[in-house]
Amino acid sequence: MSAAFVVSLGIVVALLIGARLVFANLPVRRVATRLTAADATLFGVGVAGLIFHCVVMFFPRLIEPLPGSDPVMLDISALGTASIIWYVVPVGLVLAGLRRQYPVGLVMAALSLVGVGITMYNGGSLQVHVFAIFMAALLIAGVAAALVIPPWQGSTAAPLRDGRP
Repeated sequence: MSAAFVVSLGIVVALLIGARLVFANLPVRRVATRLTAADATLFGVGVAGLIFHCVVMFFPRLIEPLPGSDPVMLDISALGTASIIWYVVPVGLVLAGLRRQYPVGLVMAALSLVGVGITMYNGGSLQVHVFAIFMAALLIAGVAAALVIPPWQGSTAAPLRDGRP
């Protein structure tokens, strides 16, 4: 994974999230759902775990200075059972955080993360795996931009799908 890939992915995600500041119709009020503080925490910890997994795999020198990181890095890099657990747990946290969202958004996030997992552990092409990562990040950022109301944000429009103003 190149630095250019990471930068372009960061720009695309920032543009999607930033679109909420520009477009008044985001999030889509008729299907948007407010996250609880617990949902937001699950989602945030899950995303951080997924980023950690990717950094260990693609940029291990960034993790090496952390005390006690060697066994974790070896587990993740080995692509065995421990690596699968280090991937599946953050995926579960992300999906648990999004569980109240509009079903189409949740399914899109889930399928994209399954795609990343399959391409990571099936011994296939690195290019396909990196494309799956890009698409998953794009879809999850899109779900967040279009459907998620953070717990700290009040409503200024019609009631949300969960019935709260």
